[in-house]
Amino acid sequence: MDLNPTAGAAATETSLLPGLDHASLENDGPKAFGDRIGTPAPEEKVLWKGRPAVGLLARSAFHAHKAGAYMAALAVIAVLTGNTTAALVAAGLGLVLVGLLYLLAWTSARTTLYILTDARMIMRIGMAIETRINLPLKQITAANLRLRGKGYGDIAFALAGERLLGTLLLWPHVRPWHYAMPQPMLRAVPDAARVAQMIGDARAQYGAIERNLSEIKEAAPAGVQHAGQGAGAAAAGRLAPVMGRTGQGLEGAPA
Repeated sequence: MDLNPTAGAAATETSLLPGLDHASLENDGPKAFGDRIGTPAPEEKVLWKGRPAVGLLARSAFHAHKAGAYMAALAVIAVLTGNTTAALVAAGLGLVLVGLLYLLAWTSARTTLYILTDARMIMRIGMAIETRINLPLKQITAANLRLRGKGYGDIAFALAGERLLGTLLLWPHVRPWHYAMPQPMLRAVPDAARVAQMIGDARAQYGAIERNLSEIKEAAPAGVQHAGQGAGAAAAGRLAPVMGRTGQGLEGAPA
């Protein structure tokens, strides 16, 4: 999916959407209380806000379905071996475990708010310690999209500059297996393809992005380059690097 600007009105359609009301951001999810890291400046145009879908977050980030399948397998094995008591215990523990994971996912979604402006991506996150992450768009060198069905998906960002954001600070809003250079990730957002295009249009004012959106591969990143999807992305190839690190940099701070 090509996120670099192309000729015609269609390429800029999403960037021309009217901005959202700044005041509404404080009535939807975690508040920033005017903190400059987590609050758009008056001159910033708010393009989009969103939060993870609970069910998808439970399955993709907290792996609730895998935990449930494992406990169910233990229960089946216990039944096949004639140990009814062990089967009941495994089934009960499985229900409790899946319930706890869904509760964690619900808490994480309730304490998360992603905000896209024409200058940066703001992430208000944190279940135990509320944290605000500021990602200037000009620091995004690559973006990766993983669609997860019914329009939902994850969007991860590769960032310019040195390592400033830790995996523990970001989790679960971080791309798996990228520990040396953690990549912040929007988890389980609705209408992910449209949101990705909006990010690309907003980012275009700072120059071409190095790599178009491509499917996320959840494997250890041994220098693997992600190929763009479709003929258009393949033709685009590697584009010009983004501007150097200047101005306001990456920031992340507990509330």
